[in-house]
Amino acid sequence: MGISMRWIKIKMMKMRPSVLLAMGLVLGSVSLASAEDASAPLRSGDSGLYVKVQLSDRLKISKLNPGDIVEGSLARDVYSADRKLFPAGSRVRLAVDHLEKRRRARNDHWPWVVNAFTPRHENYPVFKTATVLLSGNESSLHVSLIAVTRMREVHAQEKKDKSKLQSADERAAVEVSKSNAKKATAPTMVLEASAAEISPSMKDSGGLAGLDSVHPETVPAGTRCKILLLGDVSASKSKPGDVVQARLLEPVVLNSAVVIPAGTVFEGKVLKKTPPRWLSRAGSLYLTFTDLTLPGGNRLPIAASLAGAELDERSHTRMDAEGRLRGERPGKAWMAINIGVTAGIAKEVDDGVQLIIEAIVSTATDASTAGTSRIIASCVSGLYMVTRHGRDVILPRFTEMDISLDRPVTLNPASESETSGLAGGK
Repeated sequence: MGISMRWIKIKMMKMRPSVLLAMGLVLGSVSLASAEDASAPLRSGDSGLYVKVQLSDRLKISKLNPGDIVEGSLARDVYSADRKLFPAGSRVRLAVDHLEKRRRARNDHWPWVVNAFTPRHENYPVFKTATVLLSGNESSLHVSLIAVTRMREVHAQEKKDKSKLQSADERAAVEVSKSNAKKATAPTMVLEASAAEISPSMKDSGGLAGLDSVHPETVPAGTRCKILLLGDVSASKSKPGDVVQARLLEPVVLNSAVVIPAGTVFEGKVLKKTPPRWLSRAGSLYLTFTDLTLPGGNRLPIAASLAGAELDERSHTRMDAEGRLRGERPGKAWMAINIGVTAGIAKEVDDGVQLIIEAIVSTATDASTAGTSRIIASCVSGLYMVTRHGRDVILPRFTEMDISLDRPVTLNPASESETSGLAGGK
């Protein structure tokens, strides 16, 4: 035994340092993986939940400290596939774990002059757990904070020929939420739940268990779907053809049956975009959705357009009848700030040109250089005003949107092909 151990030690001493380092990394990764597997928490099938909490209007996020308790209510139902886990209105309690600095989100509320002097980072509370209270029961969610903001809704105008897309019976059969309802502008907290410990008595509280199990094979045109954007999109940075992905927040119910479960992934692209341009001309953005992937993996072609979006209340964005998002024209405050900056630039250029000319030409005076300096100042200030860009159209990640199906969607194309095959055989 002693001889064999001595032989092993000699062999290891003769090995190259790189080989020994590689062996150490492999052994370390194996031991670390085993340790992680042993300590990794068990995840339920309800991970990746989208939780939206309506807070009190008096709450100031910037004033929160570690240990503070934040209470609110669910602003929308929380779904997992075809199950409603928590209904809207359920009480939610969160405890601030610690504070961290985050980069401030972009907005088009003020011109760049104001944004340049605005702090780029802000303190954000970090929450690790949330407790949902309903009917005397408690359920714990492991959460991460996405954003805290005040939201407003923008919608596409009603099309004149929309009634031709579907019959009256089809419109009555499709159950959709009231997307045009006005909502309060109280602060809203958006959270993502990565794991859940849900009380068994709450799993089907107000759920969809009583719905029919016979699924219709076709979803009519005009059906509304509430989706959640999974990536940032903007008129200034996105390009035509860029892929856009979103997740269905609420199951689509047709004739008392869930036809498209929550969690379905919608895929589309940026069809057209116009970046913000000179002369304060705003940008525009046009999205279209072309495919959906059901939780089971079945991929279906669709044609859907944007019908509404929930944006920050400071966002100056509107939507036309075709679902195109456009930035609004600069307001009075925007123009007043730019005019003030232009006047300041003109004054500084005027004085600077006079000083430079008088320093170069010894016989120059204020009266003789006044005309030249004013012409140069007018050119510079005019160039500044001309080159001001308009408002951008920004859709940050986790933006809630409504889309409308432009044509019917066949959910079971296999059965349709089998039927046609049997008809051909006869």
